[in-house]
Amino acid sequence: MHILPIASGKGGVGKSLIAANLSIALAQSGKKVVLADLDLGASNLHQILGLGALKEGIGTFLANEKGEISDYLVNTNYDNLLFLPGDAEIPGVANLKAGQKNLIMKRFLQLDTEYLIIDLGAGSSYNTVDFFLSSGHGIIVTKPTLTATLNAYLFLKNSVFRIMMNSFHKGTKARERFNELMHDSTSIQKVYIPRLVAEISKFDPESYANFREKIGMFHPRLILNMLEDPRDSGKAGKIRRSCREYLDIDMEHLGIIYRDHLQDIALNSRLPIIAYKPQAILSQAIYRIADKIINISDEDAGFLTLQELDESYQTADLEAEVDYQVRVHDLENLLHSGALTRGDLIETVKTQQFEINSLKRENQLIKSKLLKAAEEGFRV
Repeated sequence: MHILPIASGKGGVGKSLIAANLSIALAQSGKKVVLADLDLGASNLHQILGLGALKEGIGTFLANEKGEISDYLVNTNYDNLLFLPGDAEIPGVANLKAGQKNLIMKRFLQLDTEYLIIDLGAGSSYNTVDFFLSSGHGIIVTKPTLTATLNAYLFLKNSVFRIMMNSFHKGTKARERFNELMHDSTSIQKVYIPRLVAEISKFDPESYANFREKIGMFHPRLILNMLEDPRDSGKAGKIRRSCREYLDIDMEHLGIIYRDHLQDIALNSRLPIIAYKPQAILSQAIYRIADKIINISDEDAGFLTLQELDESYQTADLEAEVDYQVRVHDLENLLHSGALTRGDLIETVKTQQFEINSLKRENQLIKSKLLKAAEEGFRV
């Protein structure tokens, strides 16, 4: 079984839409797929799949603690794809206990499927991070805005901290040092992980070895969603550089996906975009990502070389250029055919300009806050 947890540092980046459409793409390729909604407390995957309200799901399983989790699998409109609802209406289901979390993972491993795709909640709660770490190849979804890329990086940083906590056992010197940092919010925000790890290697080599073993199995993957311009693809490289320098981890780039107004139309029609319009640029990007996942799985390539990781970013940049040209070509065809009037085109440009200006204001506000925080830090 290939487990693919899908997470995001913040909401609104299209994580659940990607989880649903990617599941369908894998199922259409003939793979047996289970899509699990673990965005507990805010479950909405059933709506994206075009399913009605479902009364039972993971919440029911946890409330009863009887039977198998497979008893709650639901057939979808797509061959080879089964769905496990999140069941958000069960009180307290979003706040899992350690035993419940372990029970879910144990039952997941017993499912008869080739791919288990887990749609996780946005943010960096312990539950979300732990399910993300259930696979060394979890997928982080973000978009090119400053806040989204920053939160994606922070999610991965919290994942590394969680690996540290699991590696440094109670009573060890490494755990004592780690706990000191965790109780000082200022220190933990500024900690330089490679330096901390080097420090621990000197006074607690056993804990250091445990950490190196666990972090060596952590190879997250990135999807950059909601692009407007091919230059946006460069944001993926910035996230990667930050992860390599400050977290001492690297990650593969699975690909880019452009923003597409057809997604909203498909959602309102209660159809995933890949079923609503398979020829759409967005749908083709999903198929590309699914093909990459299948090829990696078939080759059993658990560990990519540095060259292969570099090539994944180069390929994504090329895909961004090609998709942009196709996107422009499609707009020109619509304009010349009369399906899209000049007024529609102007309105589209105005909308995009408004979004760009909003992003600029958002970035300026964040920069101001960062400068203010830095000035206060210098005064201290």
